[in-house]
Amino acid sequence: MSKKHPVVAVTGSSGAGTTTVKRAFEHIFYRDGIKAAVVEGDSFHRFTRAEMRKKVAEGLSHFGPQANHFNKIAKLFKAYGETGQGQKRYYLHSPEEAAEHNARLGCDQKPGEFTPWEEIEGGTDLLFYEGLHGMVVHGDTDVAKHVDLGVGVVPIVNLEWIQKIFRDNAERGYSEEAIVDTIMRRMPDYINHVTPQFSRTDINFQRVPTVDTSNPFIARDIPTPDESFVVIRFSDPRKFDINFPYLLSMIHNSFMSRRNSIVVPGGKMGFAMEIILQPIIERMMDARNV
Repeated sequence: MSKKHPVVAVTGSSGAGTTTVKRAFEHIFYRDGIKAAVVEGDSFHRFTRAEMRKKVAEGLSHFGPQANHFNKIAKLFKAYGETGQGQKRYYLHSPEEAAEHNARLGCDQKPGEFTPWEEIEGGTDLLFYEGLHGMVVHGDTDVAKHVDLGVGVVPIVNLEWIQKIFRDNAERGYSEEAIVDTIMRRMPDYINHVTPQFSRTDINFQRVPTVDTSNPFIARDIPTPDESFVVIRFSDPRKFDINFPYLLSMIHNSFMSRRNSIVVPGGKMGFAMEIILQPIIERMMDARNV
């Protein structure tokens, strides 16, 4: 952990809502003029898209250590915390991303492949990671100990499955049988390497639907934000001086469920993230100058 070069890690599985919290941080960085070194969790996958298809057929999942460079995440976080430097790369999701980075780096990588490793640009204020394994601990590799602010984004598991089934079917054309098979294959790694991270985070945002999701495998619609609440849990409210009366006054229809938890309407999730996280980031920036 580092006051001079803080590391912020947002962790959550695909479809969990990490995009919402990433957007909230982008708004905060823009308003406060913060220059962030942005690192994507996908860049620490061990295999290209084509290679991973073969590995999946052999029973490998995207969630475990065999498919990811946990040690390189820890190495980057440690190096950045100490020096403000480190190496990153990009996983190219689309032809547009490939064209952009190929032009910038003078390489010829295809979608589903990685760019070469490169040094993080100098003069950044903090490192911002968003992906699957921002708080992972495995064997001698402890990523979490290098993180100054850990944020978990995790819907209840039935909702997560509904979102995955809907997305993979509608956007990627996978059959429901194939998607359920993927969920089953990933379950041991999900239990051992994804779920434990949410006990190490400083703040968790957990979306809970208020409609029946008891059988996620037959659901045809994803519950909307207005059909859900978000439970926000702080591991230690004193660490970041969380002002619950202020939050309750700012977020209409919010309430406390425990001494360290506040519940907000699902449609207010992005707003709640910004008013909670902005003061924390600003204190981090102030501490850099002390």
